[in-house]
Amino acid sequence: MVQTPNKTLTLEEFLNLPETEPASEYIDGEIIQKPMPQGEHSILQTELCPAINRIVKPQKIAHAFSELRCTFGGRSIVPDVSVFTWNRIPRKENGRIANVFALAPDWTIEILSPDQSQTKVTKNILHCLAYDCSLGWLIDPNDQAVIVFSSNKQAQIFDEADQVLPVPEWVNELRLTVEELFGWLQLS
Repeated sequence: MVQTPNKTLTLEEFLNLPETEPASEYIDGEIIQKPMPQGEHSILQTELCPAINRIVKPQKIAHAFSELRCTFGGRSIVPDVSVFTWNRIPRKENGRIANVFALAPDWTIEILSPDQSQTKVTKNILHCLAYDCSLGWLIDPNDQAVIVFSSNKQAQIFDEADQVLPVPEWVNELRLTVEELFGWLQLS
């Protein structure tokens, strides 16, 4: 849902507004509320973070975050899954994780919800890539396909069961096929 304020808000003014549920994003001067996650979206998001963190967290390589606000390049977005390499995770002086992430993730993952604009979500992924994100996934549960974006090659579509989804080199131990990813939708 696009919220049209009486006046144009700056990014700083937007960041001072109370958080909404579901989250709102600030894109090109507009406030756009993300759709409420539904079953397929929720289970894919819930399964992805631990699958990634099982591999990258113990060795302090990276960390996957769910619904984390990332503010950079004049936008404030909330990817479904944001993965940051360990040394880029913002920290407070005492070493604890910071609340504000004023940078692009190293890997951004979006899960398309029913009635959500694929163009809007793709623009967010491309915005991340323009700010040094190495990889973006757009997961479409309806088509059981993943569009993979990277900064150095053309977008690729993965929609065959045995295809292994590309991941950043620092998480190459994660081997996830299209069938395994969408298999999470089966509660058997």
